[in-house]
Amino acid sequence: MLLLTMCAGMFLVQLDVTAVNVALPALGTDLHAGLASLQWVVDGYTVVLAAFLLTGGALGDVFGHRRVVLAGFAVFGTASAACGLAGSAAWLVAARAGQGLGAALLLPGTLAVITNAYPGHAERARALGIWAGVSALALSAGPVLGGAVVAAAGWRPVFWLNVPVVLAAVFATRRLVPRGERGPGRIDVAGIATAAPALGAGVYAIIGGSVVAGGLAVVLLGAFLLVEHRSAHAMLPLGVARRTAAATFVAAAMNFVGIGTILVLTLYLQDVRHAGPLRAGLEVLPLFLPLSALAPVAGRLTGRFGPRPLMVAGLALGALGMLNLVLLNGNSGYAALLPTLLGLGAGMGLLTTAVVTAAVGGAPPERAGVASGINNTARQAGGALGVAVFGAVVGDGFADGLHAVGLIAGSLWLVAIGVTLAGVRAPRDNPIARAG
Repeated sequence: MLLLTMCAGMFLVQLDVTAVNVALPALGTDLHAGLASLQWVVDGYTVVLAAFLLTGGALGDVFGHRRVVLAGFAVFGTASAACGLAGSAAWLVAARAGQGLGAALLLPGTLAVITNAYPGHAERARALGIWAGVSALALSAGPVLGGAVVAAAGWRPVFWLNVPVVLAAVFATRRLVPRGERGPGRIDVAGIATAAPALGAGVYAIIGGSVVAGGLAVVLLGAFLLVEHRSAHAMLPLGVARRTAAATFVAAAMNFVGIGTILVLTLYLQDVRHAGPLRAGLEVLPLFLPLSALAPVAGRLTGRFGPRPLMVAGLALGALGMLNLVLLNGNSGYAALLPTLLGLGAGMGLLTTAVVTAAVGGAPPERAGVASGINNTARQAGGALGVAVFGAVVGDGFADGLHAVGLIAGSLWLVAIGVTLAGVRAPRDNPIARAG
């Protein structure tokens, strides 16, 4: 029950990614929002989530993960209600940023609670497989649930559905999760003040084509790294960052391709192929169903063989699927898109648990919150940048844009295979994995 309660947090976070994508054309029409505004509806959430994930992990390590998870549920639920009441695109983007802040408190906290509850490598990998499976289930349910809700009642109930789930999760968390003790350390205020603006400026530079924002992002990123190097209480400890660098890169590449492609394909199915929201939700299921089915299996295989074989296999399948986009043309039917959907879904299904296991296994147990924060920050930052980059690539036309998306995504995941082989090692406490 504790595991499933923590999974509820991840379920909410992931559900809003894909459910909102299906709702974008409807809310764009209702709120008179263009493509750039629709990108910010997605990225207003993911940018804030990415920017504050490290903070969420550090807060949990200092104040206790139970307290931070409860705070995350409260913020996420309140912001979800604000999304449902939005009267303009700007209002909705601001409320989505509030959801991102709540999610940033939830994600590292739920992962740290699970990590502490399952200290052995094999049982932890299986638990993380369930956690990843629930995450994948949310991604799978999002397009269908979101499409059905939008078709029946409009886009606003997509956000209102979060509220009762949050209330139930708060009740269960208070009953099931141990209180825990406060940890040592202090909050890295300077790191927070430089990390969030750096990522926001970078995404704005890509979506808006602003050279000034790009330069500001570079300056702020340099300031963040300098602050973290000098801080005695860095939220990005350089030792932990170095030990998890390969897993961090692969996590970022995974979501850069995955979340960016979900946005592009959802808009392609509705705007180019003229599918309704429910039909579009059903047509992207071949991406999400393999992800849901493979995530728990990947958890067991990761526990037995270690994360590296699963990561290589997932990246290879996904790269092949994305390169299939190069073959599409104006006369291609839905069947021509299936290899991309299936390859990407199967690849992410194998990757998700393995990447998380590689990251958490690379850090000492007392830094579980920080390690999970680093990994999830990489994933969400990668997703935000993927939405910005892929949205910009297809902005002038889906035909040529999909070809470019396929080449960029396939090439990036092939590079990630090399990073995995060079930088991810078998866990020391698993003799079977070590022998492999």
